[in-house]
Amino acid sequence: MTAIKTEAQDVLRLTNISKSFGATKANSDINFALKKGEVIALLGENGAGKTTLMNILFGHYTPDTGTVEAFGQMLPPGKPGAALAAGIGMVHQHFTLADNLTVEENILLGTEPLWKLGLGRAAARARIVQLSQDFGLAVHLAAKVGLLSVGERQRVEILKALYRDARVLILDEPTAVLTPQETDALFVTLRKAVALGLSVIFISHKLHEVMAIASRVLVLRHGRLVGEVAVADTDKHALAEMMVGAEVAPPEIAAAQIGAPILSLRAVSVVSQGTKGGLQDIDLQLKSGQITGLAGVSGNGQAALADLLSGLIVPDQGEVEIDGRAIAQWSPRIALSNGIARIPEDRHKTGAIADFTLTENVILESFKSAQFSRRGWMNKAEADRFARHVIDTYDVRCPGPATPIRLLSGGNMQKLILGRALEPGPKVILANQPVRGLDIGAVTYVQSRLIAARDAGAAVLLISEDLDEIMGLSDVIHVISEGRLSPGFARGSKSATELGIWMAGHGFAEDAA
Repeated sequence: MTAIKTEAQDVLRLTNISKSFGATKANSDINFALKKGEVIALLGENGAGKTTLMNILFGHYTPDTGTVEAFGQMLPPGKPGAALAAGIGMVHQHFTLADNLTVEENILLGTEPLWKLGLGRAAARARIVQLSQDFGLAVHLAAKVGLLSVGERQRVEILKALYRDARVLILDEPTAVLTPQETDALFVTLRKAVALGLSVIFISHKLHEVMAIASRVLVLRHGRLVGEVAVADTDKHALAEMMVGAEVAPPEIAAAQIGAPILSLRAVSVVSQGTKGGLQDIDLQLKSGQITGLAGVSGNGQAALADLLSGLIVPDQGEVEIDGRAIAQWSPRIALSNGIARIPEDRHKTGAIADFTLTENVILESFKSAQFSRRGWMNKAEADRFARHVIDTYDVRCPGPATPIRLLSGGNMQKLILGRALEPGPKVILANQPVRGLDIGAVTYVQSRLIAARDAGAAVLLISEDLDEIMGLSDVIHVISEGRLSPGFARGSKSATELGIWMAGHGFAEDAA
């Protein structure tokens, strides 16, 4: 096995770290140490300062005050190369891989000058294979990264860090885009790595995962370290309260007042496109005053269904009906004009334009309306007024409407997208992974808003890979597997195990029999 060597019990020490961006204090006088073979979890609400702190540790940012010490040596501030040389590796929430290169090329890229990459390739490949075996990171070295699943890409990122002799690994929201099965596999890898001496900083909002993998938890709030506790001495409820600074109660759900179908799919099929699964002869009704949950393992047709309901694709077979009438033509503009709002799966890639301001992003899907457009020009005063309304109503924490959306935390970006979708009072809401990567306070807020929209008469389709979320919020649950849609199951009529059988595809065979 590949042993990870360390020279000191405290492998990492941060002392009096502070960092401001203008008037915003991202980190304030933070101190902590990491020991050899330890997993510590870094918790906090979106915008609490976790990612800023890790970017200082890795050298992406220079602190205003404070020092970083690794393995007994002071690290020069603002130098990622020094952090890498000291044995610190970081896997970002949004991966930094070249899709057009192979797994092997991505791992080796940057380790040698380009002209030397061909030299010693056999020895390098043998070392990657050995690391892959030691840490349980199964990958195909010749595969193009662009064709890999999210879980496989994450393995490549971890192998990159280990190939560079990382002795401290920072994982920023590592499970935010993983299926439960991929998360389990990641935890197996981490336990093997820790047993070999690796030290890990695990940033997450998922409290049950923190309890499962970490030995110690640090909690940030408003840029300050407000708590430190051993996992053995706490529970999820106490951690949630420490994060938010107050009692966190799940949203209350009254009995649904279900009305008529607003949007229906009749015998709809969509052909698979590359790695994106299609749909097979599905029937679905989204009814007024009802949350319809869609459970399933990623890649089983959820993306095709979301694209279809958004107007991005049209059925290859079957019909889309709104209020009982078939729609002859289908497009994003027609979907929007019929009162269909979307909270997209990837807020960064398809939900927002990074360098646009909050004002520009909040009117992206309605900028041609009479409210925001005047003779082909944006009515900036009205757009800014609407942006401020959304910021205030949905508690979007930001300097103001002129802020580029890329400067917001994930939770605040999601709140802006939520406000953009809900404020027009839509008839149908497509909520695709609406709380992915959010802290518990933001999760509760987003879910309460979806419940309020349901109670106001909207039809909500909730697509999530979190079975607890599906079972907790949905009035009726469908399972999707290989593009097939199960019958609808009323709230509480199926256990997680029973839904899991359908998710694995077995229920469909029994139903057909």
